[in-house]
Amino acid sequence: MANATTRGRTTGSPGRRTMTAAARAAAKRAERGHREAGVATTADEETSHKAERPVAGRTVLIEAPEDGWDDPPEPSPEAFEEDAPEEQAEPTGPGGRRRLLAAILVVLLVAGLVAAAVLGRQYQDARRTETARTEALAAARTAAPTVLSYDYRHLDRDFARARTHLTGDFRDEYGKTTKTVVGPTAEKYRGVVKATVAAPGAGGAPAASVVSASPDKVVVLLFVNQVTESTQVSGSRVDLNRVRMAMTHTDEGWKVSAVDAL
Repeated sequence: MANATTRGRTTGSPGRRTMTAAARAAAKRAERGHREAGVATTADEETSHKAERPVAGRTVLIEAPEDGWDDPPEPSPEAFEEDAPEEQAEPTGPGGRRRLLAAILVVLLVAGLVAAAVLGRQYQDARRTETARTEALAAARTAAPTVLSYDYRHLDRDFARARTHLTGDFRDEYGKTTKTVVGPTAEKYRGVVKATVAAPGAGGAPAASVVSASPDKVVVLLFVNQVTESTQVSGSRVDLNRVRMAMTHTDEGWKVSAVDAL
């Protein structure tokens, strides 16, 4: 009986070992299947998340209900299409062409008015300048003999008459110079100076001409003859001078604002 029991255990052991090995193999196959299924599920979830990811660069605002959402809704493609700016259609048809033509005509009209105003202003300035040339030249020819002449016997009268042709700082400067220099010298040497604008030269060359001109200021060049008598010279001395006079327009007419001997 003992031998029979031993054989029975010996005979049964390979069978159990075979079943145990088969169970382990089945368990390993099941575990590997679960892992592969998990990887596939993860890949599917990632693909699903990518597909459901919202389009970057646009924000869509959706008003929430008063009691809130358990699961907020995803924006629909129509929401993006509604927010997209519509392309502005170009004006077509007779109405659009008429508006375009009217706009062009308005621009041309404004440009024409501006050009006319500029040309009109230039024309007026040209006429004023031409008038200034004529008037200032005549005033300079009249003022030069008075301003550049004096007689020691009536200096106050001569200097007062000269100042009526002057203006601005030059008037004040003339008063100081005649009082401190010219007057005392003329009285001491009994000086008499008589100035005249030279007659036109040979060939009709002008003795007075305009150097530059604007509506309010003109520069004139004069050829002036000065005859001087005094105790310092025997007889009379004639000086041929070129004088540049700046003439400025004032409320009282054209006045001398500067004198330079050249």
